[in-house]
Amino acid sequence: MFKKRWNSFGYAVSGIIDLLRTQPNAQIHVFTAIATTILGFLVSLSSTEWCLIALCCGAVIAAEAFNTAIEYTIDLVSPEHHLLAGKAKDVAAGGVLITAISVVVVGVIIFLPKIIVILNLILAK
Repeated sequence: MFKKRWNSFGYAVSGIIDLLRTQPNAQIHVFTAIATTILGFLVSLSSTEWCLIALCCGAVIAAEAFNTAIEYTIDLVSPEHHLLAGKAKDVAAGGVLITAISVVVVGVIIFLPKIIVILNLILAK
């Protein structure tokens, strides 16, 4: 039982490595998550804000992983161009875009007030 669970974990890690090696958008999402984390330390996020940022970063990267899995599967079962295969890929990519837009909204809600305060302090000097 333990060996099967351990192997499952290894397969998941292999999938994440493949995602990061082969998908430029996933690389952008990870870079953005790292930049957001650095900014979070600079503006002293609260525990609740950190939780929201962590969930948002994870959601976007997971959405990209699901999109990639769907694309791989479609490429396997429909190597020739097919209208429905294209639509499925477009909808999956749209799901990533919806997630990313939602995350940007959360980021603006969390970071903008803090950045405004910092800018006001700088300009007041």
